[in-house]
Amino acid sequence: MTRSIVTQDVVRAAARRGRAIRVGPEDAVAPGARALAEALGVRIEREGADPPSGALTLVVGSDHAGFVLKEELKTWLSQKGYAVRDVGCHSTEAVDYPDYARALAEMVARGEAWRGIMVDGAGIGSAMVANKVAGVRAAPCYDLSTARNAREHNDANVLTLGGGLIGAALARQIVELWLATEFAGGRHARRVEKINALDVARAGTSRRDDRG
Repeated sequence: MTRSIVTQDVVRAAARRGRAIRVGPEDAVAPGARALAEALGVRIEREGADPPSGALTLVVGSDHAGFVLKEELKTWLSQKGYAVRDVGCHSTEAVDYPDYARALAEMVARGEAWRGIMVDGAGIGSAMVANKVAGVRAAPCYDLSTARNAREHNDANVLTLGGGLIGAALARQIVELWLATEFAGGRHARRVEKINALDVARAGTSRRDDRG
């Protein structure tokens, strides 16, 4: 059996494609490649290992303005059979949405959750925060058309909702469609690769800045 080595070039290529890297039991990961994979949000999955625990796990989060809707969605999603992890907040006391949107996005990027759903007042600010995390493609959705488009065209892995703009019934419909819709691939895959390539470019710029 040929023993393969995962290099930083392999990681960068996977980041551009928006895919995880599958390695065999005897394959090795080169020094620096694993750290780069974490920085770019690329999962390294070893064949023969147990399936990732986040395969059917959703992570939810909110600020104070989205707390009530998040709690309703959390209960509903649990009833539908998903394992739901909640990064907060845990009351209607005023908090800062960037703290929770970042925690949620980082869980998705690390592969600890299949997808993430973040609720704030309008769904806009949290999307901005989540999209700063490498490997995350967050989309604010307000109706069924935007939910379908976010998945089919953009392969969004984080959904942001505006608790002050939509009610629980519509939110459930949006979430259900968003979770059920597959990425269309084709010409859209090429465009998503270009989105993912920005994470690679940004990581490279950051490393150059760190070196001074």
